[in-house]
Amino acid sequence: MVNSIMSEQRTIELSKYATIFVKFDGPIALLGYGSIARGLLPLLERHIEFDRSKFYVIDQAEATREAVEKRGLRFIHARLNPENYRAILADVLRDPDGHPGFCINACVDVSSIDLLRLTGELDAYYIDASLEPWPGVLEDEELDPAARTNYAIREEFLALREETRHERRRTAVTSCGANPGLVSWLVKEALLHVARDIGLEFEVPSEREAWARLMQRAGVKGVHVSEFDGQRSPLPKRKHVFYNTWSVEGLIAEGWQPAELGVGTHERWLPETAREHTYGTRAGIYLLQPGATTRVFSWCPGPGAKQGLLIAHYESVSLPDYFSVFDGETLVYRPTVHYAYRPSNAALLSLQDYYGANDAAQREHIVLEPEDIAEGSNELGVLLYGHEKNAYWFGSRLSIDDTRRLITDQNATGLQVTSALLAGMVWALENPEAGIVEPEDMDHQRCLEIQQLYLGSVEGHYTDWNPLKGRQPFFPEELDEDDPWQFKNVLIRI
Repeated sequence: MVNSIMSEQRTIELSKYATIFVKFDGPIALLGYGSIARGLLPLLERHIEFDRSKFYVIDQAEATREAVEKRGLRFIHARLNPENYRAILADVLRDPDGHPGFCINACVDVSSIDLLRLTGELDAYYIDASLEPWPGVLEDEELDPAARTNYAIREEFLALREETRHERRRTAVTSCGANPGLVSWLVKEALLHVARDIGLEFEVPSEREAWARLMQRAGVKGVHVSEFDGQRSPLPKRKHVFYNTWSVEGLIAEGWQPAELGVGTHERWLPETAREHTYGTRAGIYLLQPGATTRVFSWCPGPGAKQGLLIAHYESVSLPDYFSVFDGETLVYRPTVHYAYRPSNAALLSLQDYYGANDAAQREHIVLEPEDIAEGSNELGVLLYGHEKNAYWFGSRLSIDDTRRLITDQNATGLQVTSALLAGMVWALENPEAGIVEPEDMDHQRCLEIQQLYLGSVEGHYTDWNPLKGRQPFFPEELDEDDPWQFKNVLIRI
């Protein structure tokens, strides 16, 4: 069965791509000019009316200047660090005309927490695609593994949000890319589909507690953020070259972090390498092993059953926290949530070489451009499982061919990220005093309405697959036959 928030086969109507969603009169600071920043710019030019003389791109590569100035934008050659970011951004984001500025953090290794503090002081808007620390935190092998988790980084964010809860400040959106970001909106929409299809009577929730109780009533045991990157490049994998369809540095950093997941209240088992946090929301755990070497079973509509990597991701702790149900101080319901990522073939080979050499031997980093990709699509969705109808995948299936028709200079993976940033910016400008928010706090239907222009086919599929189905019996495994959806059956331990 296929459900969709659009038609199954959506015709591209070019008139929609000329829609101006909002007008913005203040200065804009775009931090970084990597693949995401370059892909975001044409979307902003299409859908947000802004003053080009007040648009600044700040990047560490002087070679970027020519491309930026050709677009009629301003360029600042700088590598932001803890010593200079305040002076540089304060100068850019203070508008002599009195309009608030907008800071777009589209790079790695610039602290989101510090930028959130600064933009609050400057009365400026803020958005990023992931909550970033300063360099060295995620990769520092001397640190306690718990300190290198997204859980620890998010707890800093939650402390800042609580500290500023009573302050009036411009809207600041964090972790608003494809995942984290889009996937949180997909979870809400998928939950509505499942609840309706199993016959529940309900009103669409408008607050966190109601969303969590609806997921509990629907019998959802957990969520896989299940992604399959089927974009194929004809380029041969060269020695010492790391290929990816998005940031190589980003994949290496998050792949080297300890694997993370939110553990649901239905779980009866945890692996020996599992460790719990001793403070905060307690919504996530981590494993004493890198996420990029930890494998899980999952399902996507294109390949069907698949293996994925349990790479640490922000939504693996934010989603289980958001959908937790308490009776007083007692936790009574929480879904298991984790990422199940199958990268592109080129990225998989690059990861194998990277970890095989046990160091950063991949000296050249290449993000595959649209012309480097011969065919394929990126399937990014959420698999809600354990309910009456077994499992339901809902998400975006965006092909490289559709991507080329929609936009230049992006592959399918990049467009799923940049269109989420666009949706987050529009929502922020339409809700200017929402304070500091995560994607779960936003109006998911409005955000999907904006983003769906660039998601290809947005589909929902029920499946009878579970982690025990078709399991190869050739190796000794201790499985839980009574409940197929136990994490014990999802984690690959052989």
